Order: sequence, then structure tokens, then C-alpha cells
Amino acid sequence: MAVMKKKGNKGLPGISTASLPDVIFMILFFFMVSTTMRDQELLVRYKLPEATEVQKLEKKSLVSYIHIGPPTLAMQAQFGTAPRIQLNDSYKSTRDILDFIAAERDKLNEADRALMTVCLKADQYTKMGIVTDVKQELRRANALKISYAASKTLGYN
Repeated sequence: MAVMKKKGNKGLPGISTASLPDVIFMILFFFMVSTTMRDQELLVRYKLPEATEVQKLEKKSLVSYIHIGPPTLAMQAQFGTAPRIQLNDSYKSTRDILDFIAAERDKLNEADRALMTVCLKADQYTKMGIVTDVKQELRRANALKISYAASKTLGYN
């Protein structure tokens, strides 16, 4: 009988990189779908007041935000340091809240309009007068579901 010899020293085969572009595109597509873009640019600065009893809102798609606070440092030269109301991407007055609420309601479908919530994000040092004026205009616009944004504390003061 003949003796069979193995030819050469065979090592491990190389790793196939043929599917690597497919994996990269799947990951890219996943992050494009799952990431949300910022809806609006903040024109006011605010530090949220602290609260011990904080609840998260259920459906954030039904929430419209009203920001109240002093303008950002870049905008203070033009608008001063008095607290301002930001609706979407611009400063507005309390008279514009009716139109803002109507536009936000028009974005929602008919079944969700009754569930729309307005979230007030006000600076903790904002005077209550401007917040009361906003609440009065929301009452006139029949936007009666209001929530106040706050940061959670442990309550050990």
C-alpha cells in the first residue's frame, strides 16, 4: 500500500467580507428609522422646577409644547432678558396661542383631538403672571388638558 502524504500546511480559511456592506446598511437603516429628529429649536432658556411626584406622558405625539423663559444668550441682544413665549420655532405673544392650538389640532386625526395635551415648559424663575396669561388663552382655545414639565427630585431636602 502506498502512503498518502498531505500536501502543504493548510491554515484556517479567510473571513468572508462579502456580506459586510449589507450588515452596515441594515444598521444604518435601523438608526435612520428609530431616531427622531428634534422638532424645534429652543429659543428660550429654562431650568425646570423640581417635583417629587412626576408622571410620564403616555402618547408624546398628542403633546404640544409651549416654552416660557428668558431668551437664549444669542437672542438676548435682540429681544432682551424678559421672559418670552415660544410656540414652535418663533417667539409669539399670548394672542397667537389660539392660532397655535388650532393648527396643532388640525395636525391630529379626528379621534385624537380630544386627547391633545398642552405641556408648559416654563423656567422655574418665570413670574406666574405670564403663565396665568398663557393658561387663560388656552382656556379660550378650549385646550383644557395641561401638563407642567418638571424635573424629578428625590425629595430629601
